[in-house]
Amino acid sequence: MVSISFTQSLTSLTSHTSPFSFQSFTRKTQHRPSPSLRVTASNNSFDVVVVGGGIIGLTIARQFLTSSDLSVAVVDKAVPCSGATGAGQGYIWMTHKKPGSDVWDLTMRSHQLWHNLAESLNNEGLDPEELLGWRKTGSLLIGKTSQECVALKQKEPAVLVDDDSGAAFLPDDSQLDAHRAVAYIEKGNREFATQGRYAEFYHEPVTGLIRSDGRSNEVAGVQTLKHSLFGKKATIVAAGCWSGSLMHDLLKDCNISVDVPVKPRKGHLLVVENFDSFHLNHGIMEAGYADHQSASAQGSNVEERMLSISMTATMDTIGNLVLGSSREFAGFDTEADEFIICCIWERAAEFFPKLRDISLEDLIRNRKVRVGLRPYMPDGKPVIGSVPGLQNLYLAAGHEGGGLSMALGTAEMVSDMVLGKPSQVDSSTFGIKGRCC
Repeated sequence: MVSISFTQSLTSLTSHTSPFSFQSFTRKTQHRPSPSLRVTASNNSFDVVVVGGGIIGLTIARQFLTSSDLSVAVVDKAVPCSGATGAGQGYIWMTHKKPGSDVWDLTMRSHQLWHNLAESLNNEGLDPEELLGWRKTGSLLIGKTSQECVALKQKEPAVLVDDDSGAAFLPDDSQLDAHRAVAYIEKGNREFATQGRYAEFYHEPVTGLIRSDGRSNEVAGVQTLKHSLFGKKATIVAAGCWSGSLMHDLLKDCNISVDVPVKPRKGHLLVVENFDSFHLNHGIMEAGYADHQSASAQGSNVEERMLSISMTATMDTIGNLVLGSSREFAGFDTEADEFIICCIWERAAEFFPKLRDISLEDLIRNRKVRVGLRPYMPDGKPVIGSVPGLQNLYLAAGHEGGGLSMALGTAEMVSDMVLGKPSQVDSSTFGIKGRCC
């Protein structure tokens, strides 16, 4: 990791061109999931059933399909990219992770797997940016207060950081386009459908668990509004921020003392399309972002909301400026909040003064706003493992804003658990026991 002064970082970070223009432009169409694969009643038995079609669920399915001969069904109440996956910023960053923390090894392993995937595409003569939106941009963690700069200096004591500002650069951090990545994973998964090893059941909410031979402790699959889907080896709940409430409903008649505290944490991103005031060469995040990862949700209504705004900035694959981000506890509400959008814009302008040349009124007429619900866990790390007291039932949720970053490592970990293989990363810290009760 290399640090440079804050002034130097913004000089090299931005390439100034013409003033920002709000002329009309053509909107690029993002990935839209294609229709679900058709299955008949006779094909409702699989080795693995995955509940959740976000990046975690789809990569878990991919891992089983590519590393074993097991068959997999993915079931979701909506379609891929309709939750946190599709609303995110797409960064694959270590810049806000703490070395030695519980999630460090899992995130590092997942990053390595993403890098391996991009490299394998290159080796096949394919373009990982076209297929995944993959770009090795590196990231800058920027400090603007004396406390943040002290923290940066502690991380890299040999690097000059003054008392007022500084930045740490991580050259190996990367970005993905979530919609392109999901489309690529979906396409790969569907190639196994002709072998009878894969099927999708979208727009099918799960309504209950199926027990095996009347035994209350062995899960044999799930019931949806339309189908009984059987998973002979495993049923895996990877339903993002809905995992907590879904598990509560699924386990209410099981006499199992498991309370999964995954809850939605709402976030806004502001997308400025065809932005040309300057170009970002790296992804950027303010150092204060890390302080908002594990905020408590206690107290009065205002405190329970725990609204925070931190600056993040990226350029996507088609040249849009993506600014974030907010965090708050607002239940499952996904309505955009104009006050929060204004706060994101004003916070970004503190780091990029040229944004002050653009009026908020002009911006509102030519913008997109993404609102998503991050799957929050109170201790700041995902819950991954088997459900105590129930055979063949597993949980993989609570990644909050790190779903893309940790997806491939999580998928590998879950697959290793089910198949009885040694884990590449110590999984004990992510288990359910002691954390969900």
